Amino acid sequence: MKKSKVLWSLVAAVVLLLAACGNNANKENDKNSLQAIQDKGEITVGIMGTYAPYNFRNKEQGFDGFDVDIAKELAKRLGVEAKFVAQEFSGLIPGLQKGKFDMLVSQVTITEDRQKQLDFTDPYITNDVKVIVKEDNTSVQSVDDFKGKKIAVGLGTNDEAFLRNELMKQVGEFQINTYDDVITTLKDLDAGRVDATINNAYALKPIVEENGFQVKAVGAPIKSDQAAVAVKKGNTELVAALNKALAEMKEDGTYKEIFVKWFDEEPKAE
Repeated sequence: MKKSKVLWSLVAAVVLLLAACGNNANKENDKNSLQAIQDKGEITVGIMGTYAPYNFRNKEQGFDGFDVDIAKELAKRLGVEAKFVAQEFSGLIPGLQKGKFDMLVSQVTITEDRQKQLDFTDPYITNDVKVIVKEDNTSVQSVDDFKGKKIAVGLGTNDEAFLRNELMKQVGEFQINTYDDVITTLKDLDAGRVDATINNAYALKPIVEENGFQVKAVGAPIKSDQAAVAVKKGNTELVAALNKALAEMKEDGTYKEIFVKWFDEEPKAE
């Protein structure tokens, strides 16, 4: 009889311990939930802050850009304020997983690998990626010419994964130089320290104009990427609310207004 009582006491203790662990895990997840965000009145948005015209610091040292305007409008429709926190791109996803951010609105491309780690909203932009070279370049006209060359790319980006996991297998070995921001990438390209980079025209245009880089895009787009808002895995209620807000933005013309403001053209039909 005593043994039975001891056994049941042990079972009860284990159950309570597991429940406590579950509650702690739920509390960790809850701090990034839609209800917690709305209770706080603020949503923390992770961005690079160095990727014009998507997200960058303006002359007043505030954050500006297409992503920033999209995030602000989404926050407004959730009934909260957007708080922006800048981080190198390679640290954005780990930061989101640790709860440092409630969402990422920083040209995070949807990929199969990332979908295993994060939850995404519907896409909010499609970007065509092109090969970028020096103005006087004659040796690289397309990705087929990358073999044996030095190619620059953003660290931790979808473009880096594309170069390493797909393109190198197709065209042969080439050297990959990684960078934390686009400006430094283009500086090295302009100085002749690398032979080419890959990026999209929307991102390059303002940087090239401001810095006077002698670079150009060559060939047809090598791929098209869709970017979406990323949130912590399992945060489905927040994804649903963001999708609803994004759909409303497109229906009432707000999305088109933001797009034209930053790219001087209307968005392509999805």
